Amino acid sequence: MRRAALPVTRTVPVPGPVTTIVGAEVGGAIVDVRVEHGRVALVGPDLPRAGTRVVDARGAALVVGLHDHHLHLLAMAAADRSVDVADTADPEAFDATVRAASRAATSDGWLRVVGYDEHHGPLDRHRLDHLAPGRRVRVQHRSGAAWVVSSTGLEALDLASADGWVHRADADLGRRWADAGPPDLAPVARRLAAYGVTGVTDATPFADGGGFDVLAAARARGDLPQRVLVTGGPALAGQPVPPGLELGPVKVLVADDALPSPDDLASAIATAHRAGRAVAVHCVTRVGLVLALAAWEAVGPAAGDRIEHGAVVPVELLAPIAALGLQVVTQPAFVWARGDRYAAEVEPDDQPHLYRCGSLLRAGIGVAGSTDAPFGPEDPWAAVRTAIDRRASSGLLIGPDEALAPQRALEAFQGPLLDPAAPPRAVVAGVPADLCLLGAPLAEVLASPSAALVRATWIAGELVHGSG
Repeated sequence: MRRAALPVTRTVPVPGPVTTIVGAEVGGAIVDVRVEHGRVALVGPDLPRAGTRVVDARGAALVVGLHDHHLHLLAMAAADRSVDVADTADPEAFDATVRAASRAATSDGWLRVVGYDEHHGPLDRHRLDHLAPGRRVRVQHRSGAAWVVSSTGLEALDLASADGWVHRADADLGRRWADAGPPDLAPVARRLAAYGVTGVTDATPFADGGGFDVLAAARARGDLPQRVLVTGGPALAGQPVPPGLELGPVKVLVADDALPSPDDLASAIATAHRAGRAVAVHCVTRVGLVLALAAWEAVGPAAGDRIEHGAVVPVELLAPIAALGLQVVTQPAFVWARGDRYAAEVEPDDQPHLYRCGSLLRAGIGVAGSTDAPFGPEDPWAAVRTAIDRRASSGLLIGPDEALAPQRALEAFQGPLLDPAAPPRAVVAGVPADLCLLGAPLAEVLASPSAALVRATWIAGELVHGSG
């Protein structure tokens, strides 16, 4: 049974004031846009301005706010109070960073480290004990699928692990960490607003309703103005969500370190369907995707079913995915952030199939964009840019045939939350005033996509970023 919701003070978003955005480029034309009661009331030339707050767009593009269709809000907030080693170059730099963080810590609480992967060298509890003697340390693998815990930390958690590794146990570990209160979501929300993000899908497979309660409370306090669609794991398939959240597909993990049996996976999908919900199935390997498709074939798809990540989609699986009517919610920015490592470490047979976009569309498969933050770069404009140019941070070109046209790359972040691969939302009368004013005409923005070109963001007509 889900525990009682945390106390709240009000529900957001609250409709903002009457605003007229004048001289904005909308759909290729220069028009005015009037916002009333949290919605777009009028779109057209020379609208009346008296009695409204006037924002002069100066010919820049006004678009619907971006939707990030797969991220992890609580993990993003937790990462803000963590030591990030993702950019440390080698094992020596990793050691120096962790050692310095341990010495600088002002309390004897947990030292939380994120961004570790194998290029930092083999890691176990003994190495952590050496770097941070006597300290409770937990290090998250960059995939989010595992932790390495120091000996002192294992004792505090009452866990037995010979090497300190703990896999796929976040729900249990979250209750054991005993950190001081829930993460602060307000800084996360401010960064999202600065990117022009007005809605998100939290793809965390919560096993109980506590995570939903934390998100709902943050929205009610006004800390999280973005619209939030939640998934949750199969255990919550039949559960309602607190006010302020929207219910999305059930998140189903195909964990590569412990693959489910075909029957168990099919059962999880069927359970969600019986509850009237679609599924979002996590697939990052060829084997995981084959297993997921077999389960879908066994139980049948439902409207809104989707593949999360699609990190490796062999060409021979395009037709089965299309035949099942599945969408793919992918993260092109992984090509930018990890492309050089993929080129060195991913099996050669899998490299042509990494984070497909263009070939999915050509096969008739709906595609939506996301970041997987904090496990991928949280800036959606980096994903838009990478979907266009398909380049790693070094300039290495990866899968050029998967490139999207600039407009289509942006549209991957403009679909409805509940149907992310549907046609993009548009700035027309009657829609919620979830808007993003850019700093230049759209063609100029798409020639070099950057969050620096986000001038202002409104959610339900309320200005949440910029000065308008």
